[in-house]
Amino acid sequence: MLMRYKKSFEKIAMGLLSFMPSEKDVKHLMETIHSYEEKNNWHLFLWKKDEEYIGIVGVIEEDSVATVQHITVVPSYRGEGIAITMLKELLNTGQFKKLNASAYTKPFIEKCLPIVEEADDSK
Repeated sequence: MLMRYKKSFEKIAMGLLSFMPSEKDVKHLMETIHSYEEKNNWHLFLWKKDEEYIGIVGVIEEDSVATVQHITVVPSYRGEGIAITMLKELLNTGQFKKLNASAYTKPFIEKCLPIVEEADDSK
């Protein structure tokens, strides 16, 4: 289940974001979290499976287009399609018309988007 970030999820979100190579430095990680809290067009979503938070996706929105800045899944859950499911659910919220990748997430997102769009087209 995709859940919008709230301040009470700060430690969980920081733990999930720390799985991204670019977010290993604690100071940088804190800056990232504060950007998601402070900036109106930055949106962070956590993925919850049963009672456990296992994934996170962060986007910057511009004109209803979400650019994926961060996306990661707990290592023990990787390879199960969770990132693709998170992206599908992000589109299903209706908040965003399209998903793009940042320069950093581009290699991964370009693998996922055709699968996401194919599922979206089949509706």
